[in-house]
Amino acid sequence: MAMDASYGDEFAVGCFISIKTALGDEFEGQIISFDRLSNMLVLQEGSKTGPRRNIRLLQANYIKEFTILGQAEDPLDLKKCYLDLASLQAREEAAIRQAEMEAERIGVGVTSDAQRIFDALSKTLPVHWDKTVIMVMSEVRVCSPYLPENVTGGTPAANDRVKKVLEFERKRLQARGPSH
Repeated sequence: MAMDASYGDEFAVGCFISIKTALGDEFEGQIISFDRLSNMLVLQEGSKTGPRRNIRLLQANYIKEFTILGQAEDPLDLKKCYLDLASLQAREEAAIRQAEMEAERIGVGVTSDAQRIFDALSKTLPVHWDKTVIMVMSEVRVCSPYLPENVTGGTPAANDRVKKVLEFERKRLQARGPSH
């Protein structure tokens, strides 16, 4: 028997239930939430408490049968629910740093070809933008239109290396065509 939103009254937050799905899965869990509109059940599997929990989202339509095993307190009671704020803050800061690093890799006021050349050079050499100039190894400058003859600065060896990589990448990008 497929479930529908009319069974929502039995899906009270905190209930422990045993479920058999139409796909043959069987498991037990505690109801965290039930959304009537989407007919979605959110369950914490098993009766484990602590910082790590398995959460399952289940369309109630796929429940073949269920048994209410008991009632408990709200599983998300903030007095008992532990959030590791230091860990969350560290993850947020790492995500912000990553986004800032990725944003620095995008040239402002440069053509898509210039960005492709920058991206290609960055695969083998340390690069960053200085306005519209590609700075390679913090000493070699590649100016628009980003051809080997537009490479200046750095030691002769570094300059030659950048010119060779730039020539190779320009040929490779030309071979791929303008759509890539």
